[in-house]
Amino acid sequence: MDLRQRTVAQEISCTGIGLHSGKKAKLIVKPAPPNSGISFERVDISPGCSVKASFDNVVETNMATTIGFNGYSISTIEHLMAAFFGMGIDNALVQIDGEEVPIMDGSSAPFVFLLENAGVTIQDNSKRFLLVKKPVKVKDGNRSVHLYPSNELKITYKIDFDHPLIKDQAYEISFSQSIFIQDISRARTFGFLKDVQTLKNNGLARGGSLDNAIVMDEFRVLNENGLRYKNEFVRHKILDFIGDLAILGDVLIGHFVVERSGHSLNQKLLKKFMAQESYWEAVRFKNEEECGKIRIKTPSFGALDLVSA
Repeated sequence: MDLRQRTVAQEISCTGIGLHSGKKAKLIVKPAPPNSGISFERVDISPGCSVKASFDNVVETNMATTIGFNGYSISTIEHLMAAFFGMGIDNALVQIDGEEVPIMDGSSAPFVFLLENAGVTIQDNSKRFLLVKKPVKVKDGNRSVHLYPSNELKITYKIDFDHPLIKDQAYEISFSQSIFIQDISRARTFGFLKDVQTLKNNGLARGGSLDNAIVMDEFRVLNENGLRYKNEFVRHKILDFIGDLAILGDVLIGHFVVERSGHSLNQKLLKKFMAQESYWEAVRFKNEEECGKIRIKTPSFGALDLVSA
C-alpha cells in the first residue's frame, strides 16, 4: 500500500445539471501539486475566483454543502468530494463554469468513473493522517455525531424515516477504496414527492428528476428501475458524510457513530474536533511498517493506473 499523496494523472471533464439551481455546468478536474488540497475555481467569474475545500470555507449547509470565499461560492460539493476521498486523491484543481457541481445521477459513481479514466499520479509527499486521541460528540435533539479513537476509519450510521420503504436502517463500513466503490459510491440521493413543490418554492431541487434522485410517494419508489440496494438510503447518507469528512484534507483515523445527521451537524463536529488539538494527532507514515508499530490500519486506496510524479 502506497501512503504517498495522489493527484489525477491528466485533465478530465464532465457536464451536467445542478440539483438545486437547475443550471447546466461544465466541470474540469486538473492535476495539482502536493499539499495543495482540493480547490474549486469559478471560471465563469473573473479573475481568479478560487476557494479551497475546507471546513473553514463552508458557508451553507442547507440540503447540501457549499463553500465560498470573497462573496462567490460553489455548492453541492459533497458527492465529488466523496469520490476524491474514496479514490485517495489529495490534490486537484476543479474548474467549474457555474455555481453548483453537477448532480449527475445523484451518486458519486459518475465522478468515480471520471477519476478512474483520468488515472492517478503518485506524488513524493506523504499523506497526512489525523489520529483521534479523545472522544468528541455533537448533538441536536435526536440527531448526533460521536467520534471515538480507533485503529481504523470506521463509520456506523443509523437513520429512521416515517416511510414504509425506509423506517429504521443502519449500516457500518471499515473504509477502503474497494468498499467505497462497491458499496457506497452508487447510492443515490433521495426525496419525497410530497416535498418537491415546497423545495422548488424555496429555490431548491430545481434540477431534480427521476434521473438524478430516488423519489418516493407515500408507498413506493417512482424510479422505473427501483433501488440499487435495499438499504440505499442509509448508504447514501454515509456517502454524504464521507463527502463532508473529505474537506478536512487529511485522512482521519477514528470511529464515527452517526444518528440522523446532516451537513450542518457534520460540519459542527469537524469544527469542534479540529478546534482542540488534544482531540487529535497529525502523523505521516513512510511505510506500512511504521503504521504497524502503533497498530494503525490505514485505509487501502488501491492501485488504479498509478504513475509516479
